[in-house]
Amino acid sequence: MSPSLTGLDFAGLSDVGLHRATNQDSYYLSPTGDLFIVADGMGGHAGGQEASRLTIEAISNCVAAYRDSDISSPALLERAVLAANEAILRDQRQHPERADMGTTVVVAMLRDRQFWCAHVGDSRLYQLCQDELLQITRDHTWVAQAQQAGDLTTEQLLHHPWRHVLIQCVGRADLRQVNTQQLKVQPGDRLLLCSDGLTEELADDMIVTYLQSAMTCKDAAITLIDAAKKRGGRDNITVVALSIS
Repeated sequence: MSPSLTGLDFAGLSDVGLHRATNQDSYYLSPTGDLFIVADGMGGHAGGQEASRLTIEAISNCVAAYRDSDISSPALLERAVLAANEAILRDQRQHPERADMGTTVVVAMLRDRQFWCAHVGDSRLYQLCQDELLQITRDHTWVAQAQQAGDLTTEQLLHHPWRHVLIQCVGRADLRQVNTQQLKVQPGDRLLLCSDGLTEELADDMIVTYLQSAMTCKDAAITLIDAAKKRGGRDNITVVALSIS
């Protein structure tokens, strides 16, 4: 069953955390409830903020421009993320002081009554189906790649000193392909887009508890961020929550 736009509750929230001077994360909630984005910038104060801002702007503009065209949804999302990549590359050329900036991004789009997602980096999309939390996206990190190859266990991955080393991000000349996929959602499901400031502090079982217990998506966003801060809040924390009914 595909949800209708009137069957969505959604909310987003971003927090600087307890140890960072600035917030380099950005998020976007479409006013019409059909596009949701979280971006986690990197490359210093000005660079990270600008990279995530440019990404939100480029993706939302591209989706708006082509939403009603004949382009397929996966191709539209890929085009939008690659447009963000080009926007950052242009800015890097114009502002050499921001040459090392980049960002992760995770996108959820509702189009033709179907949900689609795209991502680059280690910002994640989760789907809560009854009591089961599914990690829809796969981190583009060195440790995730090593785990997939069988070189690291899950326990080793959680504590490895290279766990934040990205193998792909937006803002690199060699970004050629974007991971996209369709989501199979049912009434009662909840979706969660988040930066790694959340997942660094909260294990999946804790995320499930907070998502299930929250009455609204706004409550879920507030509760998740508060819980992450209580457990350390070492990075910026951004969450976008959606409830399908």
